[in-house]
Amino acid sequence: MAKQETLKAEIIEGICQIIADTDMGLTGTEIGKILADSRIPDTDPSLTKWKRLYNAFINWQNRHQCSNNIWDFIRRAMAPVRYLNDKDKFAFRRIELNKRLSFIGIEISEAGKFLKTDKVETISEAEKKADRLKSLLKDRNVHQDVLRFCKAELLQDNYFHAVFETTKSVADKIRDLAGLTSDGNELIDSVFAINNPILIINNLTTETEKSEHKGFANLLRGFFGMFRNTTAHSPKIKWSINEIDALDIMTLASLFHRRLDNSHKIRNV
Repeated sequence: MAKQETLKAEIIEGICQIIADTDMGLTGTEIGKILADSRIPDTDPSLTKWKRLYNAFINWQNRHQCSNNIWDFIRRAMAPVRYLNDKDKFAFRRIELNKRLSFIGIEISEAGKFLKTDKVETISEAEKKADRLKSLLKDRNVHQDVLRFCKAELLQDNYFHAVFETTKSVADKIRDLAGLTSDGNELIDSVFAINNPILIINNLTTETEKSEHKGFANLLRGFFGMFRNTTAHSPKIKWSINEIDALDIMTLASLFHRRLDNSHKIRNV
């Protein structure tokens, strides 16, 4: 491989914070192994994960005045074969890394390959887009937990990342309220089971209330199936979201947040 130019410290820091994220990043053992495979000395193994990785990258780059082995580490860490049983982690890491790599004109494909893309030099356009989206959502009186995803860093290209984070927020709230760690249909089935639910959105005494409860659960299943799973497993180039679609999806997420805020926990797990 030809000698690759050095990476700015802020780019390296962003990469390390994603790859070594507390919940969705590599384990300490994995970091140590991939550092060794990439021939990067593990200079500070006792530090927190992302700082350990950052120091290893910076020290290697300063010594060799290139970024080749850092790219080799990322390639190994993002090899799709590592994620056969954990597609959500691959989606999270790829999406978050691509947001940072866009500033140097690089993107990681679904196949784990590095692709050249248009370089983002400022986020002023994204900031304008974020302000407009937030204004339009406020006009719809959407939930505050949806508005917080109107961020420039989520809107550098289209609305893909903002929608992805919004849909994840609904699942996160259900898990927090119910005290569970599962996801998708398994989570919905456990939390809103009609015979023995953990959370209820009404008194669940009349047939009408039972129908509403079932409908809410089915709507959540469809929401995750159509939007969250799609954005998690599809490259943004193949699933472009325009402003109108983003507004409608995020408005639906607002409905879920409001109903969940008013739900009642009737049993512990």
